[in-house]
Amino acid sequence: MRGKRQLAVSGNPSLKNKSLGKRVLQNWELYLFMAPALLYFLVFHYGPMYGIQIAFKNFVPSKGITGSPWVGFDHFERFFNSYYFWDLLWNTFSISFYELAIGFPLPIILALAFNEVRTGPFKKTVQTVTYAPHFISVVVMAGMIITFLSPSSGIIIRVIEGLGFTPAAFLTDPAWFKTVYVMSGVWQSTGWGTIIYLAALSGVDPQLHEAAIVDGASRFKRMLHINLPTIVPTITIMLILNMGNILGLGFEKILLLQNSLNMEASDVISTYVYRAGLVNAQYSFSTAVGLFNSVVNVILLVTVNKIARRTSENSLW
Repeated sequence: MRGKRQLAVSGNPSLKNKSLGKRVLQNWELYLFMAPALLYFLVFHYGPMYGIQIAFKNFVPSKGITGSPWVGFDHFERFFNSYYFWDLLWNTFSISFYELAIGFPLPIILALAFNEVRTGPFKKTVQTVTYAPHFISVVVMAGMIITFLSPSSGIIIRVIEGLGFTPAAFLTDPAWFKTVYVMSGVWQSTGWGTIIYLAALSGVDPQLHEAAIVDGASRFKRMLHINLPTIVPTITIMLILNMGNILGLGFEKILLLQNSLNMEASDVISTYVYRAGLVNAQYSFSTAVGLFNSVVNVILLVTVNKIARRTSENSLW
């Protein structure tokens, strides 16, 4: 009888809607709290998706989106068959994976180190120094990089020359562009990235450390076998999110550091979309390239999340 009653309720839409309405009324404060964020995503993220269709059209501004003729996958074929497709893909992937390989583990290591330092002036000073670069804007950061690495007056160039070495052309040599981009990003974001791991480490049970100390475990072993496993779920989630944004490489700093001499290594998909769409007014073509970029990101996100779900209990969904 209970199973039949549940089946009747689940099969009756009016009862289901009534139940949902009751839940909304009972928790209206929570739904009201969620409303601004929901409206933000609906208006600024999901609403503009209507314009994605111009990737499959030959968009003419005077005719509008609905009046422009359909061309199917012509823009995608043009991009895939272009001579710069593989160069753009290689530059985007190589910079992203380089940044992930260097920048992802450093906040974890720094958070574990901060967690082992006792509260005091030294810890507060180091945390402030490492957090501060995060609040520097991208434009100011790019200006600082250009100033520090200027061949004529850069302080880093002067230090290298003072040590008796010949400085490299950091801003114009394509071989150095990715290193300059990644290392400057590490300097700017590593300290800020430790915050989420420090929050996770605050949930470690002190009794585990007390038991380990009784057993004679050193501080390093306690960090390795107690602290690190505690933040593994957080590490997994952050890794999934980072992998889902591999091709979503921000173009602001790259565009500011880019010049005609390092274009071979600095031209990525996002900067190409900017040039094609805003500079050359190829709206449909640039939308198609951006859509390809987003689809690849979604595939990577779903794939990595599925791997994490199969290998562990930690995943986004």
